Amino acid sequence: MYKKDYRLFSGAANLPLAENIAKNLDMSLSKVDFKRFSDGESYCEIRENVRGVDAFIIQSTCRPVNDNVMELLILCDALRRASVGSITAVIPYYGYARQDRKVHPRSPITSKLVADLLVAAGVNRVVSIDLHAGQIQGFFNIPFDHLYAMPVMLDYLRPGFTEDHMVVSPDAGGVERARAYSKRLGGSFAIIDKRRERANVSEVMNVIGDVRGKHCVIVDDMIDTAGTLCGAAQALMDHGAKGVSAVACHGVLSGPAAERIMASPLSEVIVSDTHPLSESVKACPKVKQVTVAKLLAEAIKAIVSGDSISRLFA
Repeated sequence: MYKKDYRLFSGAANLPLAENIAKNLDMSLSKVDFKRFSDGESYCEIRENVRGVDAFIIQSTCRPVNDNVMELLILCDALRRASVGSITAVIPYYGYARQDRKVHPRSPITSKLVADLLVAAGVNRVVSIDLHAGQIQGFFNIPFDHLYAMPVMLDYLRPGFTEDHMVVSPDAGGVERARAYSKRLGGSFAIIDKRRERANVSEVMNVIGDVRGKHCVIVDDMIDTAGTLCGAAQALMDHGAKGVSAVACHGVLSGPAAERIMASPLSEVIVSDTHPLSESVKACPKVKQVTVAKLLAEAIKAIVSGDSISRLFA
């Protein structure tokens, strides 16, 4: 029994995840009709009374990113004009997260722009998982619940994690994440030192730590074109690793990712369902997908009942 009347809504970005979240909450998604006009304009209509209820919109801003961001904004506007009590945007994968600062003169900070658009559309709270840059939380002047896929990934890794395994961070920025995994798995960790020359291209420079004879588990927040990941895997093998696998919350896996993974020394790549997989990636036998539906369902329960969300990661 929950303290408030709340409803779940979903855009078209990741409907299977939304349905799985609803199943974990023992409820159904509320009815929304989405239409697209011949010129590409999006339109939606709420098909039930939502006056005064707390609305949770589940929508990853994954590819096609702009369409899904716009669909989320339009759904927010429709709910606000229907007099909902509050709007919580559950964004498992936050698109534009990599544009979190100015890296060149006269360039945008698009993750801040998306934050402003969500607030302007009427969002009262945001829930997301494994942000690419944690400071994005500060782009919002509303509550932001930052969740971590680590408990789900640990459940997958723990049964097969032995003394021969170690955790590896693919770059210096991921050291904290790798340390957290290694602490909970009871293993050591290493770091890949890399230099990125331009977007989606990186050069592995060195391996910090002794990986000889170890099965290395690379831990990252997302995998896009898999160039960095496959380069890191090859570097680990060159330094004497016995085998390499990888886990990442967001399996963007765009462009040549599937081909690169198949041609790499990686034995397995585990991603969550925050981002739907393309058909070519689904056909890749090395890629495994786990669900974060239960984690998100528990977070929604905690928000509705006023409980602590941090207990999910204790």
